[in-house]
Amino acid sequence: MQVVNIRQLKNNPSVALRYAKQDLVMVTNRDEPDSLIISMEQLSGIPNLEQVRLVLGISLFRNKQLSLMAAAKVANKSLSEMITIVSEQGIPVADYTQNEVEAEATFAEQWLHNNSNDEAA
Repeated sequence: MQVVNIRQLKNNPSVALRYAKQDLVMVTNRDEPDSLIISMEQLSGIPNLEQVRLVLGISLFRNKQLSLMAAAKVANKSLSEMITIVSEQGIPVADYTQNEVEAEATFAEQWLHNNSNDEAA
């Protein structure tokens, strides 16, 4: 997969289009994946384009090249559908370290404790 940023795409779109004839081209905006370019020649003759889009979206999410929402857009699925699909594939939807999980749990416990005290008053 080739990668070009927005500035490169604006300055010389023919390079990105030439790359797209051979492979997928990821367009980044401020170092974040933004768009994919693929030539129509590469798509011609694909009997099940929806399945291809789904596999592409899953793959890009699994490889941490796209967010779950962006992958859902590639796959032409809603966010909830995509969450279900990647979960069924055994791909973690959230990627937290042990410390991050513990910090989130501590915050949630404190929030619940504070809110239960408010309701009791």
